Amino acid sequence: MTSRFVYNCGLRWSDLDAYGHVNNARFLTLYEEARVALIFVGAKEAGFDSFEEGVVISRHEIDYLRPIDYGDPVRIELWVEEMRVSRFTVAYEMFDGDVLASRARSILVPFDLAKGRPRRLTAEEQRFLSLWSS
Repeated sequence: MTSRFVYNCGLRWSDLDAYGHVNNARFLTLYEEARVALIFVGAKEAGFDSFEEGVVISRHEIDYLRPIDYGDPVRIELWVEEMRVSRFTVAYEMFDGDVLASRARSILVPFDLAKGRPRRLTAEEQRFLSLWSS
């Protein structure tokens, strides 16, 4: 069984499109907010901050299953679907109430901002990410 990180994300008026639904591009922003809560805030609470030294997105993919109207916060569940030494994949599900509204994946690459190049996951990062993987 996969351990999931759960994040409740409030919707903002600016998240809506002309039809009164959450704009498709804003789904990425909501997923980003949940991902940041895990890999930056959660990691810092676990006692390390090396992700703050750099991690970049190399790929996003989103399946839109139903529109989300403005209202209660959405629930985003995320987990580490795959981990390699040079990248990891975060999978997400977004719920509007109890209804699954979207699924997504992001491939993240640890990055050395000072050197301007990708780096490998540290053992500490791998241990932390494994808490949220199957």
